Parts: sequence; C-alpha cells; structure tokens
Amino acid sequence: MTSFLKKAYRFLSPDAEKEEDGRDKWPSRAAFVLAAMGGAIGLGNMLRYPSVVFANNGVQWFIPYLIALFFLGIPILILEISIGQAYRGGAVVAFHGLNNRTKGIGLGVIMNGYVVATYYVPIISWIMRYFRSSFQSPLPWTGRGQEFYMGDVVRNPDPIPGAMSGNTVTSYVNYAARGMVGETVGWAAFIWFLVYLCMYKGVGVTGRAVYVTMGLPIIMMIILIGRSLSLPNAIDGVKLYFAEWHSDKLAGGDIWQAAVGQIFFSIGVGFGYFTSYASYNTKYANAVQDAFIIAFSNSLFEVLAGFAVFGVIGFLGYEPNQGVKLGTFTVGFLTYPLALSEMPGANVWAVLFFLTLALLGLSSAFALVESIVTMICDSSWGQRTSRTWISTGVILVSFCLSLIYCTEFGFYLLDAVDTWTNNLALIFVVWCEAVAVTSLYRYVDVTGQVGVAAYAIYNAGYVFAMVLGVAVAQSVTAEAGAGTGFGIYIVGACLSVALSKTPDSLAPSFWGKNSFLNKFWWLGFYSANQLCRDLNNVVAVGKNWSIPVVWGPILRYVSAPIMAVIFSFAYPAFYKVRNDPLHIFAFAVSHVVMIIIALGFIVPRAFDIFVPADKLHIGKPFYAPQVVVLGVLNGQQAAEAEANSQDTDEDRSRAVKGEKYGN
Repeated sequence: MTSFLKKAYRFLSPDAEKEEDGRDKWPSRAAFVLAAMGGAIGLGNMLRYPSVVFANNGVQWFIPYLIALFFLGIPILILEISIGQAYRGGAVVAFHGLNNRTKGIGLGVIMNGYVVATYYVPIISWIMRYFRSSFQSPLPWTGRGQEFYMGDVVRNPDPIPGAMSGNTVTSYVNYAARGMVGETVGWAAFIWFLVYLCMYKGVGVTGRAVYVTMGLPIIMMIILIGRSLSLPNAIDGVKLYFAEWHSDKLAGGDIWQAAVGQIFFSIGVGFGYFTSYASYNTKYANAVQDAFIIAFSNSLFEVLAGFAVFGVIGFLGYEPNQGVKLGTFTVGFLTYPLALSEMPGANVWAVLFFLTLALLGLSSAFALVESIVTMICDSSWGQRTSRTWISTGVILVSFCLSLIYCTEFGFYLLDAVDTWTNNLALIFVVWCEAVAVTSLYRYVDVTGQVGVAAYAIYNAGYVFAMVLGVAVAQSVTAEAGAGTGFGIYIVGACLSVALSKTPDSLAPSFWGKNSFLNKFWWLGFYSANQLCRDLNNVVAVGKNWSIPVVWGPILRYVSAPIMAVIFSFAYPAFYKVRNDPLHIFAFAVSHVVMIIIALGFIVPRAFDIFVPADKLHIGKPFYAPQVVVLGVLNGQQAAEAEANSQDTDEDRSRAVKGEKYGN
C-alpha cells in the first residue's frame, strides 16, 4: 500500500525535468500551452465577454474585436513570451536583460498579477458558495436571485452614501460593517490550498494540473452550450449575438473602447505569468507560434462561451433596447443562475456551470501567483532555497492578504481594486512595456550613430505627443488632442533628424539610400528592429516561426498610443468616486505600481536583488550597431561584438542593397 501511494504521489506531483542550463522545464509543449491558456482563459472569458457584447450586440462587434486582437493583444503577447524564453527568467530578469533600467517594469508587471490574485480567490469563494448550494432542491436562489447573492453569499450590507457639493466632497462613503464573513474565509483557505497543490513544486506538478483545470472546463463548456441553445427562444439570443448588423455603432467610440478593453483584459498580458511560464520552455521553443495558439484559443473560447450565455439571454427574453444592462458579476451570479433555476434538471446544470467557473478561476489564480514565485526563485537568495518553501510562504501571505476581501465591506473593496488595477496600473504597465522595449533596447547603438541630443529629442517628442495629446483630448476635444499629439511628434522628429549626425552604419533596404531617411530609421525604428532580430536569433531557430518585421513598429506606433488613450479615461473616472475611501485606497495602490516602475529607471541597482548574480551583466549596454546578438553577453563577448560591428566600405555597399542587415 505504501509503495502504491508513493507511485501515485510521484505521478501526480513529479519533479520538474531540467534544461541544459539547469533551469526547470515543462514536461511537454502541450503543458506549457495549456498552462498559459489557463492564465488567459478565466472568468472574464465566460462572464465579462458576454456582458460587453450584449451592450454592443451584432456582428459589427467583431470588426473592432479582431483589429484589437491583431494590433494589441498578439504583439504584447509575443513580447512577453519571447523575452521570458530568450532570457531564461521571470519578468524582472527578462526586462533587466532588455535594459538594466527596465527592471521596475518587470516588478510592476508582477505586482499587477499578484494584486489580482489576492482578490481573485475571494471571487472563486463566492462561486464555491453557489456550487455548494447547487445540491439543494429547489435551488435556494429561485425567485430571490439578488437577495441570495448579496444577502446569503456576499453578505455585505449597503454602505452609507457620501455626498458632494459641486467640486467639494462634503461627506465620505461610510462602511459601518467590518466583520469577517466566515464561509467566504473558509472557501478562500480551501482555494488557496488548491492553488498551492497546483504549483508548489514548479512546472512538473503544474504540467499535470492544467490537464484537469483546463481540460474539464472545455468539456463542460461544450455541454453548457448545447443545453443553452436547446432552451426555448434561445435562437432570439443567438440572433442578438450573430445575426444582426448595426453599422451605426462603429461610428461611436464605445464599441472600439469596449473591444480593446476586452482583448486586453481577457488575454491577460501585463500580469507576468506569460513571461514566467515561457522561461521554463526549452530555449529554442516555437514562441511566436505558441503566442498565436494562445491568443486564438483565448478568443475562440470566449466567442463560443458567448453562445452559452446568449442562449440564456434569449430564453429570459432580454433585449439591449429594453434598458437591460449586464455586468460581469450580473451574468455569473444573477442572470445565469436565474435561468438555471427554471431549467429541467436545474441542479445538474447548476453544478456543471459553477464547477466550470471554479476551475477556470483556479487555473488563472495559480498562474497569477506563479510570476511572484518565479521572481523569488530566480533571485540569488531564492536559488539557495527550496521552491516548496518559497511557494508555502507566498501562499500563506497571499491568504492573509485576501482576507480583507472576505469582510463585510470586501465586495466593495474588491470592486474598487479591480477597477483601478485594470483601468490604471495595468494599462500603464503595458504602455511602459511597449514604449521601453522599442526606445531603450540597445539605445547605445542609436546614440553612437546619431548622437545623444537627437535621440533624446526624438523620444521626448514621441512620449510627450501621447501624454499631452490625450490630456488635451480629455480637457478640450478629441480633434484638438489628435492635432496636438501629431504636431508634437512631427516637430520632435524633424528637429531630431536635423540635429542628428550622419550614421556610419547604413539602415537596411530603401531607408539607407537617403540621408534623412537613414537618420529617421535609426531614431524611430532601430531599437524595435534590433530587438526583433535578436529575439529571432533564439525563438526563430530552425523551422520556428519568426517575429515579423512589422511587430516592432506596431508595438511602438499602434499599441502604445492605444494604451495612452485608454489610460486617459482613468483620472476623469476617479474624479466621480473621490468621496469613496475604498476607491481612494485602490487608486493609491495602483500608483504604487507606477512608482515602482519609475524607481526602476532612477535607481536600477535597488532592484538587483531580484536578479541572480550570473545574469547581472546582461542588462549592461554595449556598442555593436546592427550586430545580431541576444544581449546575454559577458564582457569579453560584448567587446568582440563591438569589434565585429565595424563596417567596411564593402559592407556598407551591401547594406544599401539589403544584403547584410536584412529588414
């Protein structure tokens, strides 16, 4: 019996295999993809997506949705997966590899994911309360959905409203009840224990767990879709989803903002787990193809899951033009449970639905925690400590932090923290990712070729164009903001080109045939282009997919401006709730993440404790214009790269023809 138990334990909780460099690696490519999908596919796909589509119903929804997928979601996802795999480390190590002053971005990414993890588990606790009640007949929320949700599950009394007189806060919202909700605490402890079991030994055990946490939800979702579409009048809901066309909605900004927000939040970039998970890949894994698989799987899941919800919407007779508004929690805890209570075999379908939600939430929860565990394990101290002990410590601290959301005001605190983490800190972090990697990567090459002044003016104009452009748009008009932004950028670009010295290394293709275009390429495209080439030197080996040449320009000139525009809506929104102490607290916490990023630029050495000693050198700049390297160089290799970068006349002639440097 003892021998059998040992074999079962080794099967369910195996030690991770090792890569050649000694780092743990996934047991298979499928395990990595499923784990990454588990992080991406969560409650937002099953609940948030249908609520957003309902407000913008019709086939026209998929136009901005697909544009956002290809120009925002996938480019950022490729970045996060590729740098984790190439630099063999979590977010801090990977961003340090790009530039030693971007470690703060890596830490900010991790902090975002960890903050979300602490309130994600209490949400799963509410789901488990519904799951427990699904075995009662009749279902206890029958005919009393709102009362059951707020009174029996959340158990948060209504706060005393505050008041504002004009621009002055006269009284603040008062949350009188401050006790703990016992059942929520108990379920939170149970969920955190499951999270621990899924990741305490690393990717070996996680690679086993994801087959359950992702495999079962996919099967159960298919069953739920079939049941929802078989309901009376379900076809009416499907027509709202896929058989109507409202071209007038495309002329408004709401549908575009909603589509960008959904892609951004559902894929899950900016939380750190993609970089952490990718760092356990084989170094020469097919990162770009994996990114596309994950992104398309995420979208396919939520598009199909939409049928499960819209079938129910048709069954209930909901119409957008009737003033019905759906939210994420409304769909999960009110709309769908109401429909379940009216179905034949209600208990069976309720168990399936809430078990699906719980497993989706669990797979996202341990992915969110993985980024901070990987960061600690990557540090010099962490390398001398057992991962099991590190995981134990992180889970215990996380449970303690999540208790604040298990209180009689926890629902309102959770809503506030979720709002400002997603709308402020997350947007800012991803904006910094897109800007930093396309501006600071191997910047020494740029300053050496065109001069420090030209480099500084161009990038200052680029950043201030976004900052001042959105500020003017918010305070005046969108047209004035666009004019301001483009005007600042054009003036900065022209001035920087005029002040630039002539590069002695020619740009590729037609850029190098003209002096002004050559200078502009160095200022506006070199960092992104070189990062693409250097990463391809690792992730595009053999028959692997390569990062396309348009990837860098999209990050710099499409993704980053979109993030700036979305970010600009946060501060006006906060102004409306500035009399709520919980929103003030959440707003301040989001700014802590922003301060961490700033400190990374100002005092980068303060973050060296998170980087192992043998990798501290990889973030140091070296001069080797257009020489393809990964960036993981020691001093001697950097000197060799710089020596090899000296162009001969023949090299320059070939460069004009695009033969040496490529695109």
